[in-house]
Amino acid sequence: MAVTGDIRNIVLLGHGGSGKTSLAEAILHKTGATNRLGSVDEKTSICDYYDEEKHHQHSISSALVYTEHNGKLLNIIDTPGYPDFIGPAIKAIPAAETALIVISAAAGIETNTRKMFELATQADLPRIIVINKIDAENIDFPELIRAVQESFGSQCRCANLPSTDRASVINCIENETGDSPVMDVAAAHTELIESIIEADDDLMESYLGGEEISAEKIASVFVKALQAGTIIPIVFTNTRKGVGVGELLDIVAKYTPSPLQAKPFQLKDGETSTELKPDPVGPLAGLVFRIGFDPRSNMKYSSIRIFSGTIKSDANIQRNDQKKGIRPGHILKAQGGENKETDAGIAGDIITLAKVEELKIGDLIHDGRVKGAFELPPVPEPMFSLALEPATRGDEQKISSALEKLCEEDPCFKISRDMQTKELVASGLGDLHLRITLEKMENRSKLTVRTKEPKIPYRETITTKAEGHYRHKKQTGGAGQFGEVYLRVEPAERNSDPPLVFSWDIFGASIPGQYEPAVRKGIIDIMQTGVIAGFPMQDVTVSVYDGKHHPVDSKEVAFRAAGKGAFVNALEKARPVLLEPIVNMEVTVPAENVGDIAGDLASKRGRVQGQDMLPGNFIVVKAQVPLSEVTQYNSQLKSVTGGRGSYSMTLSHYELVPPNVQQQIIAQYAKKKVTE
Repeated sequence: MAVTGDIRNIVLLGHGGSGKTSLAEAILHKTGATNRLGSVDEKTSICDYYDEEKHHQHSISSALVYTEHNGKLLNIIDTPGYPDFIGPAIKAIPAAETALIVISAAAGIETNTRKMFELATQADLPRIIVINKIDAENIDFPELIRAVQESFGSQCRCANLPSTDRASVINCIENETGDSPVMDVAAAHTELIESIIEADDDLMESYLGGEEISAEKIASVFVKALQAGTIIPIVFTNTRKGVGVGELLDIVAKYTPSPLQAKPFQLKDGETSTELKPDPVGPLAGLVFRIGFDPRSNMKYSSIRIFSGTIKSDANIQRNDQKKGIRPGHILKAQGGENKETDAGIAGDIITLAKVEELKIGDLIHDGRVKGAFELPPVPEPMFSLALEPATRGDEQKISSALEKLCEEDPCFKISRDMQTKELVASGLGDLHLRITLEKMENRSKLTVRTKEPKIPYRETITTKAEGHYRHKKQTGGAGQFGEVYLRVEPAERNSDPPLVFSWDIFGASIPGQYEPAVRKGIIDIMQTGVIAGFPMQDVTVSVYDGKHHPVDSKEVAFRAAGKGAFVNALEKARPVLLEPIVNMEVTVPAENVGDIAGDLASKRGRVQGQDMLPGNFIVVKAQVPLSEVTQYNSQLKSVTGGRGSYSMTLSHYELVPPNVQQQIIAQYAKKKVTE
């Protein structure tokens, strides 16, 4: 078992197709952890072990592997690269000390490359840029390096360079001679050394004074420079032929920080913070950052980064603020889809537990000596939705159970039941995301669903003040039912929280206080269903100011009905209208497509808020658009940009629906009511 100082935790980040999984496979093969080189194309990859990953030939979830190199234990997290599967990648970042940003030499800097670099920077991780696939044809290496430095900063310096034949790499840390198609080796050496010693004032002073800086001194300050961000090394690889892989491993083992050297993780408990020191004998504290289910047995596996303490199979652990003890069982090290038992997990290590059903992504596991929660990077809100119907009658319960497991695995996959439409709705980051997730359910659970576009979550509100009255009287022999309510309604501020402001303004005993909850329930009933098109209401203020009761016949059920009737009576006079969800969109496209995109968004009732220029001749168009206009935007954007565009969207607020659109929605609702 490794000691904490000899552990290196690495997360592989980048755009889909850049070669992250191939790099992980090359590392395993180079270090002897596997006896053959796994291949995504040949479907023999250890990291892509789900059927869907093999079929589509790209990662859809994070995978863990480990190996040893020069006495160091390397825990490697391979993450998905396509924007639709960004959730598992984001959740993996806090588990690592170093991020390797993988770029395809042929494709250059792509959309998700920028996003993942930004997230690694926000997490304060040291970053190494790996330019992969250096054997591709027609690569303009100097232009690629210029684009990297323009995008990610001048501190991006070549730690090695490909040789002229691209069959090997030249170490720029120790060498000043050699031939490379990228740049002069001596110049690369000088730039690299200057960026490294920026992190140490004494070394910088010696260097400026003309002193020769020894390799030992460079090595001693390299980790500090990586952590300070004065150096972001660029290295070159061709993973299919193993070129540069050994040299990358040497850099990782020698120069990246161990958990002892990394910035300590914090636990937040209200206003207080607790620093988690990577001490194996300290209190146990770990983060659950990945959940997976075995594709054959459906067994649940929870992967945990241990920040403090030690976990053994006979330990008694707790989850978050729950006091109930959990037995972890066997402590495992994940090697892709295989798991090997180990004695214990120590501070700094990454381990996996099997069959611990309570654990969720983001959980703190501990031994009772720490408390609080991890502050984790947020994931995008899923805004692309499909309504689901079982293909086979009677499968509803099985489908719900299978979907819940998929939600546990992927923080950007959500399931909800629309209370108005009764539809089961799956939400994700795009069409590809949902289709592959449902494909996973079909492969794993043998369950199929039919999909259709769900209803847009419109809301209803009012635009003026009004008063309402309703008397509920029912006589059926014996004790009857009686309740009478007078109330006022008026619009609240748009997008207010809570959606209903309720006040009980009864003076005297015209309605006894015991019936207030019943009246409120009647009003809430209508808030949930609306009065014009069946949608929930918001931004409404209600004041109940008068009424009557009967000493014998008044009951809760009567006042609930009276509250409901009075509220409907008032709403019908208060000019009810529909509100529609407006989303914030950021559309990243090649510069030549900006005019088409801006015009298209305007035709969808969108308002362009601004544009940001990105390196590499890309532009981010920021806009606010009605959600109803962009439910199929994924396919439209691909068509306009030839697959080079990407977008994200988050809910912004609700606005009034234009009168012509409102009439169509109300007419559809009325037609449906008649049918029912």
